[in-house]
Amino acid sequence: MISTLLKLLLAHFLGDFVLQPYKWVLSKERKGAGSAYFWFHIGIHFSLMFLFTGFKLSIMPVITGIGISHLVIDLLKIKLKNQVSSIYLFFADQALHLLVIFMALGFYFNIDWTYSLKFQDKWLILVLAFVLITYVSGVIMKIVLSKWDLLDFEGEALEKAGWYIGMLERLFIFGFVFLEYWAGIGFLIAAKSIFRFSDLSKSKDRKLTEYVLIGTLLSYGLALVIALGSLQLWFYFH
Repeated sequence: MISTLLKLLLAHFLGDFVLQPYKWVLSKERKGAGSAYFWFHIGIHFSLMFLFTGFKLSIMPVITGIGISHLVIDLLKIKLKNQVSSIYLFFADQALHLLVIFMALGFYFNIDWTYSLKFQDKWLILVLAFVLITYVSGVIMKIVLSKWDLLDFEGEALEKAGWYIGMLERLFIFGFVFLEYWAGIGFLIAAKSIFRFSDLSKSKDRKLTEYVLIGTLLSYGLALVIALGSLQLWFYFH
């Protein structure tokens, strides 16, 4: 069922991004399965899946399969972290997790993709989109931009300021798309350009200019893709 799929996706993104502090990630990378945080992470995934699906016995085999696969995929990611680029490893890891969720549901349920979502189920789309827009997109940008060292650029910034600014601008774009207020996106781009112009003109650093441009385009691109996808899904099942 679509409702079950959305609940499992929400459990995955909450468990992998929102409820996994960075110190857990570092501990997992150093100690692997020997880290207590590794098992906390797996336990959180199991707990969220059981909670969101209402502890139904009929779906426990699906949850068990997804949870075990998550454990195996995470161990494989840790093992390959020194052999494969962190960017490729991140996207491969997430793709495998999502593939397992779809395959597990397809195996145990006869999913009717044309089934109309109930009104309360449609709100899961917005909650899932919110998690994707904020935490997931933020981590994706951090992974992609990690190849450039910010220490190369002059000037100091507030701690995590870029993270929160990006999160807010993606939320604004998401709202503008849902309201079909496309001029708002243009206003947001213009406003950011004004604030950034003085910094870039003073620095006279081409690398910083290119870094900001890449980050901005990536952030806006992710926001538009998620917003448009959510909007289409919202109205398709209306």
